[in-house]
Amino acid sequence: MTGVAAGAGVPAVLGLAAGHSVGFALAWVLPAAAALVMSGVLYDGVRWHRTRYRIGVSRVELRTGVLLRSRRSLPLERVRSVDMTADPLQRTFGLVVVRIGTGQRSGAGESTLELRPVAREEGDRLRAVLLDRVRAAGGCPPEAADGRLASLDPHWIRYAPLSFTTPLLGLVAGGVLLQVADWIGLRDSVLRRAVDLLAVLPPAGVVAVLAAAALSAGVLGSLGLFVETWWNFRLDREPGGTLRVRRGLLTTRSISLEERRLRGVGLVEPLGNRLAGAARVDALAAGLGTGFDDDSTDHATLLPAAPRALAERVAAVVLGEPVSPTASVRLTPHPPAARGRRLRRALAAAAVPVLGLAVLGLSVDGVLLVLAGVVAVVVTPVALALALDAYRNLGHGITGRYLVTRSGTLRRRTVALQRDGVIGWTATQSVFQRRAGLITITASTAAGAFSAHDVGESAGLRFAEDAVPDLFGPFLERVEPAPRS
Repeated sequence: MTGVAAGAGVPAVLGLAAGHSVGFALAWVLPAAAALVMSGVLYDGVRWHRTRYRIGVSRVELRTGVLLRSRRSLPLERVRSVDMTADPLQRTFGLVVVRIGTGQRSGAGESTLELRPVAREEGDRLRAVLLDRVRAAGGCPPEAADGRLASLDPHWIRYAPLSFTTPLLGLVAGGVLLQVADWIGLRDSVLRRAVDLLAVLPPAGVVAVLAAAALSAGVLGSLGLFVETWWNFRLDREPGGTLRVRRGLLTTRSISLEERRLRGVGLVEPLGNRLAGAARVDALAAGLGTGFDDDSTDHATLLPAAPRALAERVAAVVLGEPVSPTASVRLTPHPPAARGRRLRRALAAAAVPVLGLAVLGLSVDGVLLVLAGVVAVVVTPVALALALDAYRNLGHGITGRYLVTRSGTLRRRTVALQRDGVIGWTATQSVFQRRAGLITITASTAAGAFSAHDVGESAGLRFAEDAVPDLFGPFLERVEPAPRS
């Protein structure tokens, strides 16, 4: 509630101060902010006193609410995680928020119970009691060695700016600066001052200065975001078969993952990190999702961007293997037809801005025709290079208990998936793939679906059958060789 009051009060003070004195603005805003904070504190106090929870023989139960009472419970055998977070204010008072989850996705939140807040000692006790009961009920891998698996190396911060989010953070910083200037009535003067400073530069110089400013702000933002997210990072294997990730500077997080839910690991290498020899390790586990859809850090990440060799070692230790499957397997390349598909897509993507500028140049200003030519000369080779890299990164293979797939260029993904965790296969083939003799094979698991894209038809079906025998085979039509005369 304090954050809400500050978020509403700061713009209000700045807005009122634009036409009046700061004292006048504070006289209006401070009483309202104080009332908002006090009402929030009172409400939270009543809610906290009326909240009850208990761990029974078979269920964990929570009863809370002020005007609307809520009673919820989760079966103990379905509890899969007990995570703790604490923002700076909660840390000051020794409090944490405990989230008890089942590892299932639910829009209404039926799969999670949240205790907000409890003492840190109580949070540790709840975590130990709940996970001990889960381990006793489900067992754990006895061969796994407990202890510290990885901890933060300050040198890893150099990988933070090597992301496509860095320039976006710079643009966001510029937008925030203009918004603050608008609140205090200085937006026009700031813009006018910036135009006056840039007016003496040629167009190329203006672009270079703006790009440098945005990139500098983005680098600072990415460094700050990395420090806030991964400060004091530790990855431990605790007795009983639980992986525990602890991290955070201002807001601390403690995330637990049962190893018996683990179905494999994924190495994620954004282009910048890959060029620098770094990779991120994600867990592929039931209820966590893949963690591959964006760069945001979530419950699936076991190791932030770190040297590739270290990422491979952590993946091997997490899986209980002497060598990571992502490093030991020799991937089978995909047919040349897959390369042709990527080259055509790249040329089509490069043609869109070029054709757009050309049309505008013919109808508005001929200068845009020159710009279209420049864009074509610059963008086309880059698009073709990325397409060729995407083709080189395609691959699939089998090593021991794991099947491995790799794809992507801007964000290369290498997935090592336990073969006995595959519960189904899906073969898809578009019209264009059919003409090129290609197919996409997707393995379905409790941790999500993982695909080998644009494989040769026979090679893809054979890969699925070899990885999990008799699962896909009964649906295949086998052609017997003709007898020799």
